[in-house]
Amino acid sequence: MAQIYKIYINEVALIITDSQPSDIQDYQKLKLSEFIFLKFYQQVKEYNSPKIFLLISKDFKSYFKKIKRSMRMIKASGGLVRNEEGSYLFIFRNGKWDLPKGKLDSGETAKIAAVREVEEECGIQIDSLGDKICNTYHIYEMNKERILKKTSWYRMSAVNQKVLIPQIEEGITDVRWLAPGDFMMIRQNTYPLIRDLLNAEF
Repeated sequence: MAQIYKIYINEVALIITDSQPSDIQDYQKLKLSEFIFLKFYQQVKEYNSPKIFLLISKDFKSYFKKIKRSMRMIKASGGLVRNEEGSYLFIFRNGKWDLPKGKLDSGETAKIAAVREVEEECGIQIDSLGDKICNTYHIYEMNKERILKKTSWYRMSAVNQKVLIPQIEEGITDVRWLAPGDFMMIRQNTYPLIRDLLNAEF
C-alpha cells in the first residue's frame, strides 16, 4: 500500500508518495526532476476547482520535510465527536460546514488542545477521547506569509449534550448533531480535507 502525504492548497491536493496509489484515479503526475514547490504553489494557489497532483519519490519523506521547511508551520487539533445516538458534531463557520478544531496553545499537547477546542467552540463537555484518526495539512497565506497548518484529528464521544452553544467570537454561527445519513449536506459545502476524513471514516 502506498504511503502518502497530502497537502491541500485551496481545492488542489498535492500527494507526495513512494508508489502509485491504487485508489486515486483522476490525477496529474508531476515530473520529479522538474518539481520546484514554490513554483508549483504559485501556479495552483488560485485554482477554484478540485484537482489532484501526484509526486512519486522513494525519498518522499525527505521531499515532504523540505516543503515543511520552506514555510512556517502552525499546529492545530480537532475532533470527530459522536453522541449516544450515533450522530456527529459539526460547526458552520465562514460559509462552510467544518469540524471543531483550533490551534495549540503554548506547551499544550495535541490531545489536550483537541478536547479544549471542541468544548470551547461547541459549548459542550467531552466524555472520552479516543484514538487519533489522522493528520491533515493545508497551506494558506497570512500577511503575505505562507503557512502550513497541520491538524491532528481525534475520535471523541459526548453523552447527553443536547444544548449546543456556538462560539460566536470565533465566527461559528451554527453547531449541529448530524447522523451519517445527513452527511451529504456537509460534503456539498465543506473543505476537501474534511471530505477526505469523512470518506475514510464512513
